[in-house]
Parts: sequence; C-alpha cells; structure tokens
Amino acid sequence: MILLLDAHVVLWAVSDPSRLPATARGAIESPQNDVVVSASSIWELEIKRALGKLRIEVELLGELERVGFDVLPITAGDATAAARLPLHHRDQFDRMLIAQAQRIGAVVATRDPAFADYEVDVLPA
Repeated sequence: MILLLDAHVVLWAVSDPSRLPATARGAIESPQNDVVVSASSIWELEIKRALGKLRIEVELLGELERVGFDVLPITAGDATAAARLPLHHRDQFDRMLIAQAQRIGAVVATRDPAFADYEVDVLPA
C-alpha cells in the first residue's frame, strides 16, 4: 500500500510515534508499505514553524530521510486536480493531499474527518 501522511501524522511519526493509533503506527512502520509525504505538507509545516505557530524540534527534511519516507513532489496536474475538487474542504494543503492520493492510488493517514467527503481511502490517524 502507498500511505500518504497528513501533516500532523508526519510530525507524530518522526517525533512522537506513540501519539498515533496502533493501526496507523503499524502501517507506517510496515516495510510492506511505501510511506510518502507531500511537498505540500512540508510547506505547510514550515510555514507554521516560521510564523511561530508550531515548534518542530527536528530538521524536517533530514528526519524524513532518516526514517525512510519519500517526498512526493507537486505536479501541475496535481495543482489542477486540487483546484477542481468539490469544495467540501477549503484547506488548500489538504485538497492537494486528496488530489495526490487520487493520482497515485494512496491511502491518506489523517485524523481529519473532511477527507471522507472525497473519493480517497483514509487510514484514521
């Protein structure tokens, strides 16, 4: 399975995995799954860090590499697809995750209930 992590799941996975439900933690740690992090989630987290809204104790890109998570770039097609999604959810970063998950056939690990309004599989995290 391809597992695309929402921003909060990225933080918990690299800094405090015990905050994740056992099912999500097991899926993330399973060598049978490909774990990916969207460039949009990195952007979101770094914006929040720069604004002082979030304290991140680690160098995010280095931690993603250390734990073996791949970074999923944003394509022009992703941007178009995200913009064309129904407006069930107005968070532009989450809309990008939805578009990317649909493109690559990924399951999104998130605790955000708004993802259920779209055609994307969700792993509660």
